[in-house]
Amino acid sequence: MKRFIRDVIGWLILLAAVLTIYHFLSSPQETPDGEAYAYTSDGKVPTGLYPAVEDKTNELIQRAENRGITMFITDDFRSSADQDELYAQGRTSGGSIVTNARGGESYHNYGLAVDFALKNSQGEAIWDMNYDGNGNGKADWMEVVDLAKELGFEWGGDWPGFKDYPHLQMDFGLTISQLKEGYMPK
Repeated sequence: MKRFIRDVIGWLILLAAVLTIYHFLSSPQETPDGEAYAYTSDGKVPTGLYPAVEDKTNELIQRAENRGITMFITDDFRSSADQDELYAQGRTSGGSIVTNARGGESYHNYGLAVDFALKNSQGEAIWDMNYDGNGNGKADWMEVVDLAKELGFEWGGDWPGFKDYPHLQMDFGLTISQLKEGYMPK
């Protein structure tokens, strides 16, 4: 009987250890600044822009408009399949290389990034970083970038290595690895 009780206690201790480890691994992670992040509520990756990114994007468009700059979003949320198609461009399909990120490796795949372009006076989409449509002596592109940074976006043109000039993202301190694990900003 004593051996049975000892075995049961051993199993209970083992069960408690397993539950403690499970609780630790399934709890929200913390970034270096101490802000906690949680898994998405349904356990699936998002299918649209994260609400805070959408709000800041709309604010960016309005602020640019207030300066006489017409900009628009050319891409926002992108599925992993769509990302893989872009990754293939210039590699296994026609066109130029436009990304180094495969599906699941872009902040677009988690609703945390947008790409933009400008419209010239004829209403045509342009990606001319020197265009000064509002005539204030400053490139409209860089005015949009400065506004975006004021709103908390990171600009792909600041990246070392591959420059992604139309790209703006908000990572909220989360890495792609954390996003792949299912973490999203609260």
